[in-house]
Amino acid sequence: MVEQGDAAPLLRWAEGPAVSLPQAPEPQAGGWGRGGGRARPAAEPPRREPEEPAAPEVLLQPGRLELGDVEEDQVVAVFVVTFDPRSGNMVEWCLPQDIDLEGVEFKSMASGSHKIQSDFIYFRKGPFFGLACFANMPVESELERGARMKSVGILSPSYTLLYRYMHFLENQVRHQLEMPGHYSHLAAFYEDKKGVLHAGPGRGSSLPPVYWLPSIHRYMYPEMKITHPAGCMSQFIKFFGEQILILWKFALLRKRILIFSPPPVGVVCYRVYCCCCLANVSLPGIGGTIPESKPFFYVNVADIESLEVEVSYVACTTEKIFEEKRELYDVYVDNQNVKTHHDHLQPLLKINSADREKYRRLNEQRQMLLYSQEVEEDYNPCEEDLFVLFFLEQNNRIFQTLLEVSASQDKTLTAEHARGMGLDPQGDRSFLLDLLEAYGIDVMLVIDNPCCP
Repeated sequence: MVEQGDAAPLLRWAEGPAVSLPQAPEPQAGGWGRGGGRARPAAEPPRREPEEPAAPEVLLQPGRLELGDVEEDQVVAVFVVTFDPRSGNMVEWCLPQDIDLEGVEFKSMASGSHKIQSDFIYFRKGPFFGLACFANMPVESELERGARMKSVGILSPSYTLLYRYMHFLENQVRHQLEMPGHYSHLAAFYEDKKGVLHAGPGRGSSLPPVYWLPSIHRYMYPEMKITHPAGCMSQFIKFFGEQILILWKFALLRKRILIFSPPPVGVVCYRVYCCCCLANVSLPGIGGTIPESKPFFYVNVADIESLEVEVSYVACTTEKIFEEKRELYDVYVDNQNVKTHHDHLQPLLKINSADREKYRRLNEQRQMLLYSQEVEEDYNPCEEDLFVLFFLEQNNRIFQTLLEVSASQDKTLTAEHARGMGLDPQGDRSFLLDLLEAYGIDVMLVIDNPCCP
């Protein structure tokens, strides 16, 4: 089995049909565009290909993994963003017309995108998650300075459904580049997929909760559906190597993690997703006192104000200026270099013997899985499942031990306990202290500090 490099595409999109000119002028459904003109006369509604019934999604509440309510399609907005050489990024069309899309013109077209041909971007807008597909097409136009750039995107209360529409959005952005101003396909899509948002009991008109934990272990619960593309986790492991154990500790401590990378940003959004997968815990009673770890996906300078009030998140950016704004993050990841400016977190940057052992076991299990897939045709668990479950079991083992010790009479956590949790008694001492403080677990650590005689 040939391993993919980090630059390999995470999604194998089928090539869409060639865009043909419309038989009649199309309307600009939704009326006035933002920066666009008035609607044109109606055209015949587009024929839509029948879709296969989608497997139900499972919502996983932060801190616990459990079967939740089946999630239905809810697209709350669809939009087209364009780059205007005179005005910059702007929303040229959207449905519904009255939705607040301030800042989406920058979230859906990452800084530096003019240097690439295409990309996809996950982002967060208030209580919603967005997915946009970007494309850049050369044109013979002095007004457009030789290039036409657009993004077509959607917003939803949950990011776990967005992947379903990746192919549609990729086709539509190509359509918008070749025939600007024709929005009937997007209008029909919105009418079909738009969600009605209901307020929860006792919450008045408050917005729906944001679900962030990924749906996992397909072979444990057949009704669950993986929401990431094949190869996502394996590329994450290959890219960071042993340093995934460093990211695991920071994710479990709910630190603010910011990942920098130049465009394309799509693959980096999946690294955000993978970081969140490192911190899953399925034990009841864990995580109630610690802030939720939120995937913000792509962020830019327009998000600075919102990031200032966040105590925990995982995000990525293409803007190098963030590195100077240390008050916004705890951990900064530049390519494969993981660093922190906090002195008390410096010990967590060192790979210890227990980390190397965990990484060895993870790779050993990956190789066993690959072998099993080759010799047993009916054996279908994937590498993504293995990755998520590996860290889930590791986290459960740690917290199960800590809860048992906290319930004991002497509440003493020893070096033997640390080894039983798969940790290095000396190398992970600082991590354990931070973990106990973050989760409010009442135990006494009696492992000597190696720095003190």
